[in-house]
Amino acid sequence: MQIPPAEKARLMRAAALERTSLKDFVLRNALLAAEAVIEKAERVNLDEEQTRFMLDLLENPPKPNTKLQAAARSLATRK
Repeated sequence: MQIPPAEKARLMRAAALERTSLKDFVLRNALLAAEAVIEKAERVNLDEEQTRFMLDLLENPPKPNTKLQAAARSLATRK
């Protein structure tokens, strides 16, 4: 990675303050940022109303409609 000198100096200063190498500092912080991005992309956050709605659907699922029944039959014939 090519880093402008001023930004590299700032990263090196931060790494030195944490008594670690530049490589370890950048890698550790990049991995933390990557985990945060992945977590945000993969997690579904519901507010209280949405949570209650989902729980109600799980406890009282609606009856399957015609399209769902056709899809289930279609899937069963593939196996």
